[in-house]
Amino acid sequence: MDKIFEIINAAAANPMLQLVVLAIVFDTIFGVIRAIKEHKFNSCVGIDGAIRKISMVISLVFLLIADQIIAVNLIAFVPETIRSYIGLDAVGLTGFFSLLYIAYEIVSILKNMTLCGLPVRIIWDKLKAILGKYTAELPDDE
Repeated sequence: MDKIFEIINAAAANPMLQLVVLAIVFDTIFGVIRAIKEHKFNSCVGIDGAIRKISMVISLVFLLIADQIIAVNLIAFVPETIRSYIGLDAVGLTGFFSLLYIAYEIVSILKNMTLCGLPVRIIWDKLKAILGKYTAELPDDE
């Protein structure tokens, strides 16, 4: 039982996990505002969005456990500019996937902010252009 509390405390104290939860909260807030504005559910305010967000947090908790069992350094997969900006020397499984989830949520937050009518259209359009160079899976503008 003590080991479970130790894992919960480690998860609650992990700054990367805290940032993911914060990004999820912001995305949910803007998704709710967008749903109210459009008078319909969207990907943030429905069962699919809830499952996705809960799955992110649960996967990070399991990755935190894996990080305690095995030492993996995935810093080579993090671009140099991000490494220097954040000040990372090493990144485990939890940190690596946290960075990916944070990036995913930032894209969703900007999309929701744009669709809510907030003045971030220029940032959203630039982000979509950058994403368009590297992936074919772009978020819809609905």
